[in-house]
Amino acid sequence: QVRLLESGGGSAQPGGSLRLSCVASGFTFGIYGLDWYRQAPGKARELVATVSRDMTTTYVDSVKGRFTISRDNAKNTVYLQMNSLEPEDTAVYYCHTETRPNVLAKLRSYWGQGTQVTVSS
Repeated sequence: QVRLLESGGGSAQPGGSLRLSCVASGFTFGIYGLDWYRQAPGKARELVATVSRDMTTTYVDSVKGRFTISRDNAKNTVYLQMNSLEPEDTAVYYCHTETRPNVLAKLRSYWGQGTQVTVSS
């Protein structure tokens, strides 16, 4: 059973930092990409950052230069280091992946439960 468990959310002042972690289980972690999404109140869920199996990363323009996604395959964990936080970063952050139980099966999407990040003075 695929599980994604986020932690590290909380409150920060503008300009501050937070580090999110997502521990994964139930699949072969190292061969799949992972993503961080976020959803602010009244807004659609937004893709924030991705890291592929070969460590290639991508970011939405609004977080480039401030956020860093990384993964530790030995710990089955993906991280999101968030620096220079802005009030606009306030949202629930979700860990996400797509995996398949075998090579013949379709990819299935899995989400963590989310962790709240609030940036305010």
